[in-house]
This record gives sequence, structure tokens and C-alpha cells, in this order.
Amino acid sequence: MLPDIQIAQKSKMKPIREIAKKIGITERDLELYGDSKAKLKPELWEKIKKRPNGKLILVTAITPTPAGEGKTTTSIGLAQALNKMGKKAVLALREPSLGPSMGMKGGAAGGGYAQVMPMEDINLHFTGDIHAVAAANNLLASLIDNHIYFGNELRIDPKKIFWKRCLDLNDRALRQITLKIKKKSGAYSREEKFDIAVASEIMAILCLAENIADLKKRLGKIIVGLNAAGKPVFARELKAEGAMAALLKDALMPNLVQTLEHTPALIHGGPFANIAHGCNSLLATRYALKLGDYAITEAGFGADLGAEKFFDIKCRLAKLKPDAVVVVATVRSLKYNGGIDKNNLTQENIDALSKGIVNLEKHLENLKKFGVPEVVALNIFPSDTEKEIKLIENTVKNMGARIARSEVWGKGGKGGKELAKKVLETIKSEKSKFAPLYSEKKSIDDKINIIAKEIYGANKIVYSQEAKKQIKMIERENLEKIPICIAKTQYSLSDDPKKLGRPENFTLNVREMKISNGAGFIVAIAGDIMTMPGLPKFPAAERIDVDGKGRIKGLF
Repeated sequence: MLPDIQIAQKSKMKPIREIAKKIGITERDLELYGDSKAKLKPELWEKIKKRPNGKLILVTAITPTPAGEGKTTTSIGLAQALNKMGKKAVLALREPSLGPSMGMKGGAAGGGYAQVMPMEDINLHFTGDIHAVAAANNLLASLIDNHIYFGNELRIDPKKIFWKRCLDLNDRALRQITLKIKKKSGAYSREEKFDIAVASEIMAILCLAENIADLKKRLGKIIVGLNAAGKPVFARELKAEGAMAALLKDALMPNLVQTLEHTPALIHGGPFANIAHGCNSLLATRYALKLGDYAITEAGFGADLGAEKFFDIKCRLAKLKPDAVVVVATVRSLKYNGGIDKNNLTQENIDALSKGIVNLEKHLENLKKFGVPEVVALNIFPSDTEKEIKLIENTVKNMGARIARSEVWGKGGKGGKELAKKVLETIKSEKSKFAPLYSEKKSIDDKINIIAKEIYGANKIVYSQEAKKQIKMIERENLEKIPICIAKTQYSLSDDPKKLGRPENFTLNVREMKISNGAGFIVAIAGDIMTMPGLPKFPAAERIDVDGKGRIKGLF
């Protein structure tokens, strides 16, 4: 089959006005970005907000592996399949970051015949939302240093500045730098670290804000650091929220595009699930619920990260009630979790599959704790044998969940009809009893304990001395009664990427705590996870090119 980018380039897009019309949006409600992309104007919400919500379907996955699971591809294929069956489905997905696109992935717009278009735009600059996030983030950083330079009226302690600059690329050289600012009275210097833009609190705020007023309020609540008395300094004290909101005004509007089969797709916001809350914007999800009978969304990485945060952070804050959750698994990935090298995954190996299937079992057990009906999407690859497939199917059925074979990569919506039927059956026969895992009113330690033990399988949590001090500061300021967002490796249920399958009785090591006060959650950074990734030895950027006619190559 053709590479993803060639499939996308050979597919004919419909004018975005036609896609909008399919779901009842007029051209007056669109901010057009050429003929293939548009933003939804805020006025549209006032016209549709009283409509009943459609059914909300979350797509998540087992623990990610180098073999690839196909979560975004499955989300797109499921939406296409529902529309082929005469249902009105709308996608709500995250925007790809340039970091992974130029680093490991080379793109994140689906694959095969389940892609969103224009694929090249979506994987690169798109409508500039992430750049706007970086600009707003770095404006606040500049205002902090400028305030100190001109006398430091707020008495900000340069050694206790939490706010970091950011960039939407992987660059390990920016993990630790020294800022030096010369002034007549002498030099001012401090240590600084960069985050990748999608790890910025501003990205989380953009994804959780309900409107411009809420956006400004949340931006003003950002804690940039501590003053000489150890008290928080807020962005509003620097008079930063107005200008930041001005930079984010257009970025707050959800983006409308289409799939290869012309299914409407809202792609908006892009926080990582291993270092942030991992969900597309609240606005895009709400629009999808009002514009379609079925809203299909996804949460990043495995269910221990993206799905947990979708349920405990996004659904809690937005009062959403998911109707079903789809868990994507593959034969290859489960064999990898069973200890097989990635170069040998195409060979039948029932023993390795039997060992690795515990990872799927753990994710299904975890999801049951939220009360949302489950369906497993088994993403089929040509090397899968019937014996291997049957083993997974029998395991899932014995756990009381439905399972369907998915072939959306090779067949598009047609290959997702079995999955779509199982999802519809599940929604019709099982009522969601969704509830978050914990009460946000619990202590910080209690909330981390519940997530670490119930979801990850840890038996002990160890905090660094620095993390303990940070918890005390948060509690002293009475800011602890909000959800927890644990940042850890995506490659294991533990904080150690080498612990595959279903690790048990391990220690979760929390090295740092920070409060994303504007976003409305507390971040616990566990293990060696980095908020500024580095490039691999052979970056995807080396394969990306553009020819003399302006046609991009190498995205996949």
C-alpha cells in the first residue's frame, strides 16, 4: 500500500464549507483558512448550546510500544464507519506537536485510509495555535524578567521562579540554560529551563477554557513563582493576562477539517498525556457533542495516562459523562509487552502473547473503576495469526467486555464497521455509570496514592525533599483541592520505561510537584520524565523534504 502521505495527497478534499454544511454550520460561522481549513467563530456556540448532547465515545489504548497501536487511526476510522452506517459522527482530536513530528513520529494525523486532511498542514504549522501558545508563554517569561530588571516591586525571588520559556520542538540543549541580563547596577542572572510548548500550562488552559472571559481569568491565576516572603506571585500581578489572551484569541477557536472520507473533524489543542493532561480542547469536544449524534475523541498514550486524566480532570471540570470507551490493542504490542524484541513481532508467539496480555487486562480492570462501558478494538496487522487473535478475543470476553477486529488502516470506514456495531451495541445495552476515581477534596498525598496504587499498581510512593517542600507550599496557600496530573513515562504502567506488561508492587518516585493553578490541577512529576524531549539518533526531520513544486515528502 502507498505511504500515508501519498494516500493523503491523492485524496480529493471537499471545500470546508461543504463539510461544515453537513453538520449545520453556515459560512457566516466560519473563519476560513483557505479552502480546506476553518475555525469556528464563538457566535456559533450561542446558536447550538441548547441542543441536546450526542453520545461521547473516548478512544484510548494499552501501554504504547515501538510497534505502534494506532489510536488516532482507530478514532478516525470509527468516525468514518459510523458515518458510513448512516450515523452523524464528529471527531474531536488533538493537534500534533512539531516535536514528535520532527522527532520520532514524523506525523500524527492517522494513517492509511483513516487520516485527517490536509495532512501536511495539520502535522506542521496548521492554523498557528501552538505558536500562539508559545508566544503567550514566552511573553509572560519576558514580563517576569523585565519586572525584576526595573526594580522588582513584587519582590520576586529569582531563585524561585517557576515559569519556564518554551518551544514547539525537541531540543535537549535547552533543558538547562543560564539567563544573564546586564544593567547599570550590575548583572542579573538565573538558571532557566525550557519546556516543549505543548507542556506549557498555557496549552492546558487553552484546552480547558470555556470562553475568552474564562481564558483571561485562568491566565491571571497562573503562579509564576514565589516572592521573598515565600508567597505566590500571580500573572495578574504582572498585568499579563490581557496581552496573553489577545495572543490566544484566535487560537481559542476550534479548527474544522475533514477525514479522507469527508467526516467532519475538530482538531484543537495538543497537551501531551505523559507530561500534561493529554486531551483535545473542551470547546472542541462540546461542539462535537452538539453538532453530531456521536462525538469521538481520544486521550493520549495508554489508558493509565490519557484516559485517567480525561476522566479525572477534563470530565470532572467540564461535567462530561462518557457513554463508552474504546481500548485499542494489537497482537504485536502485546507480544512486545510479553518480552519479545521489536524485530521479531511478526512471528507467531503464543507464549509471549499470553505473558503480555496482562497489560490489556490491567487497562480493562482500570477502566471499569470509572463505570464506563468498554469495547476493545483489536487493530489487525497482516502478520497476526488466527490463533493469536482468538486468544485475545477469548481473554476480553472472559473479562465481560466486547471486542471487535478493526481494519481501518487498510480499508477506512469499511474496515471499522464491526467496531462501530460493537460500540453502538454497547451504548444501547449498557448505561454509563461514570464517576471520577477520587474526590478532589482529598489531600494531595491521598490523591496521588489512589492513582498510583489503583491505576498503576504501585505499592509505595516516595517523594523527594524538594517535592515535599512544594506540597507544603501548595497546602499552605490552600490551593490543594484540585485534581492531580501525574507526569511519567508512557512506556510503562510504572515510572520505569523498562518495566513492561503489568508491573506490581513497585515504588513510584515523585521528584517534583508544581501547581498549574490557571489550568486547575496539580502536576506530580515522577521518574525521569522530561518536559523538554530530545531528538532521537535519526530524527524524522531527516526524511522530511519539499520538492520544487512545493509538495512535502517524508511525513508519515
